[in-house]
Amino acid sequence: MVEADAPHLSAPDRATILFYSGAIIVALHFVNLSSGVQVIPLSFVLKNKLHLSATELAFFSLWAGIPAYLSFAFGMVRDFWSPFRLGDRGYFILFGGLAAAVFASFAFLDVTVTMLFVSVLLISICFLFMWSACNGLASTIGQRHAMSGQMSALWNFGGTLSIVAALFVGGVLSEILERLSTAGAVRALFLIMAGVMALIAMLGLLKPRAVFAGLGRENPERRDVLADLSRLVRHWPIYPALTIWLLWNFSPGTLTVLQYYLSNTLHASDTQWGEYNSIFFAAAVPTFVLFGFLSSRFSLATLLWLGAGLGVTQMLPLLFVHSANGALIAAVPIGLTGGLATAAYIDLLIRACPKGLEGTMMMMAWSMYAVAVNFGNLWGTNLYDYHGGFVACVIATTLVYALILPTILLVPKKLIATADGETSGET
Repeated sequence: MVEADAPHLSAPDRATILFYSGAIIVALHFVNLSSGVQVIPLSFVLKNKLHLSATELAFFSLWAGIPAYLSFAFGMVRDFWSPFRLGDRGYFILFGGLAAAVFASFAFLDVTVTMLFVSVLLISICFLFMWSACNGLASTIGQRHAMSGQMSALWNFGGTLSIVAALFVGGVLSEILERLSTAGAVRALFLIMAGVMALIAMLGLLKPRAVFAGLGRENPERRDVLADLSRLVRHWPIYPALTIWLLWNFSPGTLTVLQYYLSNTLHASDTQWGEYNSIFFAAAVPTFVLFGFLSSRFSLATLLWLGAGLGVTQMLPLLFVHSANGALIAAVPIGLTGGLATAAYIDLLIRACPKGLEGTMMMMAWSMYAVAVNFGNLWGTNLYDYHGGFVACVIATTLVYALILPTILLVPKKLIATADGETSGET
């Protein structure tokens, strides 16, 4: 929960915090494991050039997501280790540089499913260390300055704009790479990604005083790991928060199923698939901005119920889609109805963090995310191929989202009774 003794922030300091945090959030979302600029080109290399089926591609994603299932371990490392004694900045410098090196070296290897699998595993490890630092930093700032709602809005707003750009560029890039040989396409993609990762490493060299002053991350104190883990396990608020997050991301009607449905049934191009995803994420931006405005005026409890109620209906417009252009139109209400829920759920995760274990808790959330996304994706491809097709996947997704409503009743009322800027003293 937010700290009762949150220090006062001047307007320039608040702007600096939001700008620096936003820059890191945007950069990492641009290369996110599930929606970064590399995702669409790589998926179509596997689909069109290496000829994987929908189920085979889902299994590739499932196994390649192994590091993400262990995200909580990366968060624990973040809470107890400071690379180069630079705190979270050390993670951006070290693992951004390593990721750039991996992409650059693998760009010149023979392209096989195994090669791509190994490269994705290594990049995932580097990314998750940077992701844990970003999550830990954002949640620490949100609690320290009683601005969890603003950090959630920033995370979703900046991250979504970055994802929109990444997916649009990824779709266009995929069309261009289709004209190249398999080796040429992968080499070009990997060299581009190496450059992006190098830029992230350079962001770690910056050290705004307003962001890092008083966080104590450069020289973390010695702590009892087992005692901290015991404290985490006994912290009840994490359980409903993580359960809600897991249910929200367990969506069998999206990802591989939707890609194959649009491509094979509605005859959408690579670019249109990228456009669909871009529109979907862009449509959520207004509700993220709205959440940032509402978070200081209404309690999180109110926003949770409102977001969850709208979120249940999110995938239903896809039942009325009969063309690729129709899917692009449907992406607008789908994105709008999900934005408020996503922002509210991340706000809840930040508030549920035990003090000093922000990295561990937030990366537990991303472990849940990886498990939900990949196993939901695998179940969805099974439904799609053998048990009712795309309609069954949409109905299953809607029913899963409906389970979030009773789960909100399990969240401690004190945790969500306040708006941004109000403190309850809970940690």
